[in-house]
Amino acid sequence: MPAYAQDEPPRPGRRRRREDDGPLPDERPTDIIPAIQEAPLARRPGAAPPPAQGSEEEYDEIFGEDAYDEYEDYDDYEDDKDFEDDDRAEPERIEDERPERQGPPPKKRKKKRALGWVAALVVLVLLAGGAYYGFTEIFGYDDYEGSGESDVLVQVEKGDSTSAIGNRLQAAGVVASGKAFVKAGEDNTAVSRLQQGYYVMKTKMSGASAVEKMTAAASKVGQVEIRPYTQFHDITQPDGKVTPGIYTLLSKASCADLNGTSTCVPVEELRKTIETADLAKLGVPSWAAESATKAEHKDRRLEGLIAAGIYNIKPGWTAEELLTDVVKTSAKRILDAGLSDQSTGAGKTPYQTLIIASIIEREAVKADFGKISRVVYNRLDEKMKLEMDSTVNYVLDRPTLLTQGADREKAGAYNTYRIIGLPPTPISVPSADAIQAALKPPAGDWLFFVKCEKNGLSCFAVTNDQHNANRADAERRGVY
Repeated sequence: MPAYAQDEPPRPGRRRRREDDGPLPDERPTDIIPAIQEAPLARRPGAAPPPAQGSEEEYDEIFGEDAYDEYEDYDDYEDDKDFEDDDRAEPERIEDERPERQGPPPKKRKKKRALGWVAALVVLVLLAGGAYYGFTEIFGYDDYEGSGESDVLVQVEKGDSTSAIGNRLQAAGVVASGKAFVKAGEDNTAVSRLQQGYYVMKTKMSGASAVEKMTAAASKVGQVEIRPYTQFHDITQPDGKVTPGIYTLLSKASCADLNGTSTCVPVEELRKTIETADLAKLGVPSWAAESATKAEHKDRRLEGLIAAGIYNIKPGWTAEELLTDVVKTSAKRILDAGLSDQSTGAGKTPYQTLIIASIIEREAVKADFGKISRVVYNRLDEKMKLEMDSTVNYVLDRPTLLTQGADREKAGAYNTYRIIGLPPTPISVPSADAIQAALKPPAGDWLFFVKCEKNGLSCFAVTNDQHNANRADAERRGVY
């Protein structure tokens, strides 16, 4: 009986075999079956090609042109109906002659494809960046020529980068493009040190001209520093020199020359505004507005309410706009120093605490702030006169020095040699340290002090006898 006489008809080119048959020429032992696909079956001349798993040319390229010939005799046996199983010769095993088809498994292929997409994306990004860089380098950027035309004011905000400053200049019509300024200032370290404030520039400047002008000291306008100890009126020193007060400092800061027009706000205009303005509208804290209006001299109503620090005054502001900006900024700084409705000296209002802080500032060096504060509190608690030369000299527009009887006659409500309690207003700009000392004086029984060292330090005493001894010693050493 033929080997393929089973229940199922044999497929063309093959026959069924028994379990004890050896491997057919087109079959390989199980342990070396290719992982991806079988080798195509040999076909007789004129027969239809095998299922499409690669072209005949591909097969010939892998296994050689003679691969089909090895199976032709086997096909002839298939057609011989008289062929018996016992007469079949053992076919040769050809696994060593057929090279394995190489190729990565599907998962690795997908991984490689993903890496390929990433690499392609990186290349595209680099190409795009290179194209942009090449465009800017080749085609450049807009830039004016020359040193400019008309004056214009430009404001730089805190934290502005060089690019941000360039954009501000472009928006103001100073440079044709922000990049013109940035490129011109790449090697100029002064550009990176530009501070917030106002600068007088010109329209239609080249990037290089804009850098040169903006880094020049004369271009920065409107900046003023208010230091501790300063008062509104100018102070005349013993040698005749005049120390400018807040009025003079603010007036000077308002000045700039824009296209031949001065923007200065005169001192008298500032003085008149303070005398007549609604203090609350100017930004004076609610806890100070009513008390400040009781100032003996109306032009001193804001004394002590201007905090120490740097201010940027915009040239062109009116007197009211200028004072409003300064007062509101000061109110925040005073609050930051710790003084508020909820934070005051023991038994004192916020405004009284501010007055004490101003006296501390005028009477002592920083190292003695705490002890001076304690002396003030102790004298107020004992209902003693403060007897502070600083309050008398405040009215006289003099620095803190010894006073004479005639001077005290002129002091009025600020003559603490005659009145008991605090003067009606602060007498200077108190520092944050002075405010802290007024808020939290150290413990102590001192009631007297006198300057006894050349570096400004004072000697403190509990009794008047101790105080007189300290003063005599200071006089002997030429300090007092």
